[in-house]
Amino acid sequence: MKKLNNSLVPTPLHKLDLLSKVLGANIYCKRDDLTGFAFGGNKTRKLDYLIAEAKRKKFNTIVTTGGFQSNFCRIAAAYAVKEGLKAHFILGGDKKPERETANLLLMKMFGANLYFIETEDWDIWEIEATKLADKLARKGKKVYQMPIGGSNTTGILGYLECFDEIISYEKENKIYFNTIIHASGSGGTQAGLLIGKAKHKWDGKILGISVSKDSQQLSNEILSLSQKGAKKQGLKINCSDVIVDDNYIGGYYGAYTKQASEAMEIFSKTEGIILDAVYSGKAAAALIDYCRKKRFRKNDNILFIHTGGNIHIFK
Repeated sequence: MKKLNNSLVPTPLHKLDLLSKVLGANIYCKRDDLTGFAFGGNKTRKLDYLIAEAKRKKFNTIVTTGGFQSNFCRIAAAYAVKEGLKAHFILGGDKKPERETANLLLMKMFGANLYFIETEDWDIWEIEATKLADKLARKGKKVYQMPIGGSNTTGILGYLECFDEIISYEKENKIYFNTIIHASGSGGTQAGLLIGKAKHKWDGKILGISVSKDSQQLSNEILSLSQKGAKKQGLKINCSDVIVDDNYIGGYYGAYTKQASEAMEIFSKTEGIILDAVYSGKAAAALIDYCRKKRFRKNDNILFIHTGGNIHIFK
């Protein structure tokens, strides 16, 4: 499938020497926080495919949804500007922000049309986004609606491509990764990686650290999405390959946790790498906890995918 090329890929992949020494493990990092466009992050890979599809099908308006500080909506707003589309977003959360900061500020700068609802229920966000898309369609707009996080069979192609990059690194450097660990929210990143695992017959583990849903729900959603995507590639996904750990969410999606705060400090003070408290910080908290509890084997090579979200620290 044709895609846009706004993402700066392949992204760097390197060993985190100081962090590895501190934790007594072999830890590498895939820097998908450095995809570049609109401050980067994992969502640019998805939007390269999603917006290409929207343009190919002659849509002129995009509609999607996310939290008040949605990374996906921030980057989608920039794609809309660059590709000549109008952007309309339903943004949800507990309480509408009093000030426009971080991702929300950038959405406004990119000229997106924003509609706020005070609820943290993702299902309601999607329902309201569909209502908005229908309303715009009745006004004559050609509307391309994207799910939360861009997690559909088109968006996940970005992380099939990312897995190709990981395999290339392994072959070029003669380093095999035993575990890939990353933040998993709407499930699209993990679904794409699972298709890559099937494509390359890779026998390591892909460990998604949930930041939003209990492990059973998110696992089911990832399995369904990855199976649909794999079918289009002539591949199959095994149920046992879907691994989700929901022990690092905190009380709710977006909650601050001591473990994530500690992980942010450790990464910044050992490697100069900035994490956020909602996504990458929680995945890093799990990585650190697994290392301390010796849940990886001594000689394992662990790959941490930094999915971005750094803008959130300026909230």
